[in-house]
Amino acid sequence: MSSPLRLGIAGLGTVGAGVVKIISRKQELLAARAGRPIEITAVSARSRDKDRGVDMSTYGWEDDPVALARRDDVDVFVELMGGEDGPARNATEAALAAGKDVVTANKAMLAHHGQALAMAAEDAGRVIRFEAAVAGGIPVIKALTEGLAGNEITRVMGVMNGTCNYILTRMEAEGLGYNILFEEAGKLGYLEADPTLDVGGIDAAHKLALLASIAFGTKVDFDGVELEGIEQVTLEDIRHAADMGFRIKLLGVAQRSGRGLEQRMRPCLVPATSPLGQLEGGTNMVVIEGDQVGQVVLRGAGAGEGPTASAVLSDIMDIARGDRISTFGQPASGLVTPIRAQSAVAAPYYLRMELEDKPGALAKVATVLGDSGVSIDRMRQYGHESSSAPVLIVTHKAARNAVDAALEALPKTGVVLGTPVALRIEAV
Repeated sequence: MSSPLRLGIAGLGTVGAGVVKIISRKQELLAARAGRPIEITAVSARSRDKDRGVDMSTYGWEDDPVALARRDDVDVFVELMGGEDGPARNATEAALAAGKDVVTANKAMLAHHGQALAMAAEDAGRVIRFEAAVAGGIPVIKALTEGLAGNEITRVMGVMNGTCNYILTRMEAEGLGYNILFEEAGKLGYLEADPTLDVGGIDAAHKLALLASIAFGTKVDFDGVELEGIEQVTLEDIRHAADMGFRIKLLGVAQRSGRGLEQRMRPCLVPATSPLGQLEGGTNMVVIEGDQVGQVVLRGAGAGEGPTASAVLSDIMDIARGDRISTFGQPASGLVTPIRAQSAVAAPYYLRMELEDKPGALAKVATVLGDSGVSIDRMRQYGHESSSAPVLIVTHKAARNAVDAALEALPKTGVVLGTPVALRIEAV
C-alpha cells in the first residue's frame, strides 16, 4: 500500500472533532477506499484541554495554525476554523505557499477571496477542495464539477440554510411568529454567533456565489448577490401563501441569461407540491438544471457534525486517490468576470396589501398595477373586522422594476395602508 496521506487539522469544533472521530474509528475502511492510509499528524485549536469526545493526545499540537500549515509532516491542511479573514486565510495561504493541498469548509473565506486563493493554488500546483462549505452533507460540488461536467448548466437554485427553513416551516406548522421561533432556534444552537449570517441570508448567499462560479465559469461574485433575509416574512404571509397553493422559502437562484448573471437570495414563493415546497425543517435542497440531464434534485442534511465531517472526508479521499480538480471546476485563470444582470428574468409575484374599506379601492389598485405594466392573474380579499382588509394578488409574469414602480405608487392612492409586500414566485 502507498505511503499515508498526512493531515494537519486546524479547528476542533463540531466539524473538526467529527473529522477526527471518523478517521480514528474507520482507518481500515478509509485506507481500503483511498488505496493508502489516512493519518492525522497534528492539530490546532484555541484550547488544548477542551473535551471533544475523542482522544487528541496522540497528535502533534500547534498553537498557531500557520505553523501547522507549514509543518513538513503535513501533506494536506484541513481548515475548519471559519472566518472570512484572520487565522483561516493566513493559514490557508501559508499552506499553499508551502506546497500543501487544502480542504476547507469555509464558505465566507472562499466567497470573498476564492479567486485569489484559487490562483495561488494553481501557481503552487496544489488544489483547494470545499465540499463541506456548501449544503453540508449534500455532494453538490462533486455533482457540478464531475457528475454534470458534460452539461451546460442553465440554473442552480436551492434552500441552503437549514435555520431559515426550520423557522419558516415551524411558523406554518405551529402558527408561531418569527420572533418566537428565532429565539427558539437560538436556544437549540441553530444560529451562528452572528445570527444575521443565518436569518439575513448571508450564509446562504456565500454558498450561492460559490455554486454560481462553478456552474457558469465565472469569478466568485458575492457582492453581485441580491440579498434579502427572512426577517420581514410574517405569519400572515405564510398562511396566505399556503391558501393559494404556495410555500415561502429563502431560495437562492443563480442563472445566466442575455441580461447577464442573476444571483439572488431572497424569500420567495414556490409551489407547495414541488420538491422545494415539500422541504421541511433544517434540511437543505439544491436543484441543478442542465441542458443534457434536465433537472437534478439533491436533498440532505445541510449542517451538523456527521454530515459536514462526511463532506470533509470526501475531499480528503479524493486527494488521497490523486484526483486533481481545479478549485472551481476549471482553471482559475480562465474564469471570467461576470456581467451582473441589471434586471431579473420576469416572473409572477405575490402581492399583499392592506386596503381601506371604501368604494373604488380595488379599482385604484388595479389601475396602478396596470399603469406600471403589471397584470393581475388572480386576487383574493379576506374578511375584516375593522375599516381595512387584507388583499392578496398573484400577478402574471412581470419585470421586477415594474413591480417596484407599482409598490412605490400604491401608497399614494390614498386607499393602501402601510407598506405593500411583494414576493417573487419562482418556477420549479
